Amino acid sequence: MLYPETIWRQPAKDKTVYLTFDDGPVPEITPWVLNLLDYYQIKATFFCVGENVARNESLYEEILKRGHHTGNHTMNHIQGIKYNTRNYMRNVEAANHLINSVLFRPPHGHLRLAQARKLRNKYKIIMWDVVTRDYSKKLSGEKVFDNVKKYTRNGSIIVFHDSLKGEKNLRYALPKSIEWLKKENYSFALL
Repeated sequence: MLYPETIWRQPAKDKTVYLTFDDGPVPEITPWVLNLLDYYQIKATFFCVGENVARNESLYEEILKRGHHTGNHTMNHIQGIKYNTRNYMRNVEAANHLINSVLFRPPHGHLRLAQARKLRNKYKIIMWDVVTRDYSKKLSGEKVFDNVKKYTRNGSIIVFHDSLKGEKNLRYALPKSIEWLKKENYSFALL
């Protein structure tokens, strides 16, 4: 409980999971994710990088138009431990001008305690309890899917990445994960 200000998993009475995506929106992969979510009639939460929102405004608007939630993932995907609190908060606020959400997820989960305390005054800090590691060049799509099966439990916040670094594994593991979760009678909820 290093960061009591953060949410790692949601309390859920029913079999529910929270599907999330980090690092987008990017035109090469986010539209595919949106179409897949539409196909399965699932809503998700997208933690967006401000500079990607600025470059892809219409794609960001499409995420919202399709009924998904968005959250702030900083302006430039910076790690809190590498910045002083004032500069980190400036970066977060720059992203917030574009994203306008009370949800925040720190890139890599890295924050200083002072940053977490400041952030909680304005944001709900959402972490995860299932990181798929779809971005890893060392993992196959099958292993990413195995991570979902192995670690998901009731109330899990599951992280995928709608980014170029995760594309190959995401295209394999996301549909399989959704199908497996549905087969296991999980429902999907928004943060």
